[in-house]
Amino acid sequence: MEPDYIIEMLHIRKEFPGIVANDDITLQLKRGEIHALLGENGAGKSTLMSVLFGLYQPEAGEIKKNGQVVKIHNPNDATALHIGMVHQHFKLVDVFTVLDNIILGAEDTKCGFLQRRVARQKVQELSDKYKLYVDLDAKVEDITVGMQQRTEILKMLYRDNEILIFDEPTAVLTPQEIDELMEIMRGFAKEGKSILFITHKLNEIMAVADRCTVLRKGKCIGTVNIADTNAQELSNMMVGRPVQLQVEKAPAQPGDVVLDVKGLTVPSKTSKKNAVHDVSFQVRSGEIVCIAGIDGNGQTELVYGLTGLTHSAAGTLTLCGKDISHASIRHRSQAGISHIPEDRHKHGLVLDDTLENNIVLQSFRESRFQTLGFIKRDAVRSYAEKIIGQYDVRSGQGPVTVARSMSGGNQQKAIIGREIDRENPLLIAVQPTRGLDVGAIEYIHKQLVAQRDAGKAILLVSLELDEVMNLADRILVMYEGEIVGELDPKTATPQELGLYMAGAKRMKGGEEA
Repeated sequence: MEPDYIIEMLHIRKEFPGIVANDDITLQLKRGEIHALLGENGAGKSTLMSVLFGLYQPEAGEIKKNGQVVKIHNPNDATALHIGMVHQHFKLVDVFTVLDNIILGAEDTKCGFLQRRVARQKVQELSDKYKLYVDLDAKVEDITVGMQQRTEILKMLYRDNEILIFDEPTAVLTPQEIDELMEIMRGFAKEGKSILFITHKLNEIMAVADRCTVLRKGKCIGTVNIADTNAQELSNMMVGRPVQLQVEKAPAQPGDVVLDVKGLTVPSKTSKKNAVHDVSFQVRSGEIVCIAGIDGNGQTELVYGLTGLTHSAAGTLTLCGKDISHASIRHRSQAGISHIPEDRHKHGLVLDDTLENNIVLQSFRESRFQTLGFIKRDAVRSYAEKIIGQYDVRSGQGPVTVARSMSGGNQQKAIIGREIDRENPLLIAVQPTRGLDVGAIEYIHKQLVAQRDAGKAILLVSLELDEVMNLADRILVMYEGEIVGELDPKTATPQELGLYMAGAKRMKGGEEA
């Protein structure tokens, strides 16, 4: 007779300098179930799963598989036990192709030669079966974040794992892709695979999970059956207080044009076709304009073109009446652009530097932080402590914490606090609540609305339909590098928005074509 639980993590304790990440946590996973792990940013969810995957060694506790105590010293041990993990921050080699990343460490060889054709066939079959379509020959550095996510999932499936750990797997997926992933996860469970699913999205837990374990500040609050609970109760367990799940805001009062984009064209890094073609729009002070669309339709390249991360091929950009079309990244920033980037690791943080240095990355040249080229360390420390406190950035050693050691959600909160506090006339926010818990999302949404009401122009790029419908004053839909529709969120429906996002509908001259 098989044991009730395929995996048991009993009384796990994991410490880091200045913080107990997991404090006497017990988690039990049934065979063939989807078990959600819920908690605030920094609650210890990813740490607990990293212990199970062998990335960390616990100070106390034990792990059992099928009732037998096992020792997991590293990810190779986990793989040998058929435990796989899709990490929140991808473990991919940028200069390798998608195929090479998937098979890395699990190569099929014959007489010392890599069986690439066999590997490609297996990956292609998995890709087709689970509708995880990727370009196997593209380099990882050239594909979107959403494609990188699919690569990670295929990498896990390639190893024939029976215990699947998903750490924030839907953070970068579109609503349609999320629905597909939910179906894939249900299929895994029916096949007898067991899933541990970390997410901050309560609706996903309610839709797909069988049970949910809630962590708060490193401690286990409890495990509940999803059939016996609701989203509000789960959010209360997670945060310890009632959370407002809907955004409250007054009607926008748009003012002068802050950003004027005319005929912007941005080349693609992966093909000869332009990623953004002849895009024109305006963002005024006192409004939130949201760019909506399925991932990979030019949103990333549009932001790169606006911020200077990629040179545009044509078009003009005007910020507060000043032409910045050919300005450098630094000069655009100094001219009044704050930018919350899509990829916080690549474009948001210096991961091996301290939190306080990251918080003043954009502003250390200002007189309040330096004199004659010498940094005022006390001023930097004081300012960092203000941002850390205001945005509840949780870190083991406060301002001197190395950014890489922080949870993804807390890294995100540090970037958001830094960019909002710069008080620039334009804030470009790309997936600002990616990886954040409901309490943090509630706070960030209120901050964005407050910035709008204070007269800032906000350009929001989001893949979250709920976020788009709740926050936007105007919605611009991108499809294949073009703006195909402008919608009013007060009158548009999610279904109508979805049709524009899929290219089934488009506007010409302000009228539906």
